[in-house]
Amino acid sequence: MVAARRIVVLTGAGISAESGIQTFRASDGLWENHRIEDVATPEGFAANPIAVHQFYNDRRRLLLSDTIRPNPAHTALARLEHSIVDLPEHEFLLVTQNIDNLHERAGSRALVHMHGELLKMRCEQSGLSFDLREDLTLDTCCRCCRVPGNLRPDVVWFGEIPLAMSRITKALENCDLFIAIGTSGSVYPAAGFFELAREHGAHTVELNLDNTNATFDEHICGPASEVVPAYVERLLSCAS
Repeated sequence: MVAARRIVVLTGAGISAESGIQTFRASDGLWENHRIEDVATPEGFAANPIAVHQFYNDRRRLLLSDTIRPNPAHTALARLEHSIVDLPEHEFLLVTQNIDNLHERAGSRALVHMHGELLKMRCEQSGLSFDLREDLTLDTCCRCCRVPGNLRPDVVWFGEIPLAMSRITKALENCDLFIAIGTSGSVYPAAGFFELAREHGAHTVELNLDNTNATFDEHICGPASEVVPAYVERLLSCAS
């Protein structure tokens, strides 16, 4: 049993970087050598859907390849969840900004993908989402409306509202421990999660390669695959 009873964890690109998934670099405005405006906005998709589909098809193929696997940080968080989720009066929620499936593959279940999922597609007409394991093109026929050209990657682009915000907000307001892992703290609303949690009395912790200079209660710097398992072990050793 851990001392904290209600835990919310936020993960960003840094936790998956050590698994071989390239991080988004806001400093140069590029994402895997593409302009963000071209591949991660509704306007970019409207202007050139073929190029946007190709961008996500390439990323999907990489994610499904044998070279991409969960790392010790992913598995440590799954272990934390499974160690406390069935304990009385304990709650756990893992919120990820990542669109990969590495948390699921590591065993996480109490999970919210606030920016959508690379392995899903969404019908722009009905709003329904479907699993996707192959390339998505303008010729892909929608499973609900049976019309080609209505599908897009089920990811949240810049200018769109992140998913499950009401559930996330409720968890942040009720948690007593908030942990941010591998996130730059520069993209809202996720960048403000630690402030909301702290306002409601939570202890806030940043586990990151570098200190973001945000006012967390605790900062631990280092590779996610090293600092996350160590911190989880520390939590689980706080028996009562």
